[in-house]
Amino acid sequence: MKAVLFDLDGVITDTAVYHYKAWKALAAKIGIEIDEAFNEQLKGISRMDSLERILAKGSKLDAYSEEDKLALATEKNDLYKTMIQQMTPEDILPGINDLISGLKAKGMRLGLASASQNGPMILEKLGLKDTFDEIVDPAQLKASKPDPEIFLTGAQDLGFKPEECVGIEDAAAGVDAINAAGMVSIGVGNEQTLQKATTVVPDTASLSAALVERVWRETVEHS
Repeated sequence: MKAVLFDLDGVITDTAVYHYKAWKALAAKIGIEIDEAFNEQLKGISRMDSLERILAKGSKLDAYSEEDKLALATEKNDLYKTMIQQMTPEDILPGINDLISGLKAKGMRLGLASASQNGPMILEKLGLKDTFDEIVDPAQLKASKPDPEIFLTGAQDLGFKPEECVGIEDAAAGVDAINAAGMVSIGVGNEQTLQKATTVVPDTASLSAALVERVWRETVEHS
């Protein structure tokens, strides 16, 4: 094992509540009601894909031009960015600081593989930007999760083969992307939702460098 690629939302910090509030406000503005159950569909996918799903829910896919859709997505993102300005290192999820320091002590390289284009800004707010060796820019990708492109790009940027990497995700689409990339996948959250992951832990506090390394080693030995 040479590197670990992290998702951001739900793994390093929880910005999901801000995404939900911003999408809910935008949807309400254009006459579409979304709730937390629907919001689960938006986790781990790109901004434009999220907007498409919201418009489809309101039967308004054809009501807006591509230019209009881009403006709506930008409006949502501006609202979201305003909300996350208040984030601090206190918003790092339990166990993540210890996980990162443990992986660093083992000589692991770290990458961020998040669909969020605000990843660098959020890491800066959390005091973690310099901790990551590579941050994949989702704006440069052709496909979003569950396509493996973001994880394959992360491995390439770090200088390693996919099979030398572990990916950590909290969304089913993200786990599918890690698996499709040929990496060992660790899911954080509901075991049934993330059942395709190599292993699943209930929360970030259950993660450790030793666990990540063990899961990778056991998977390689049985492959």
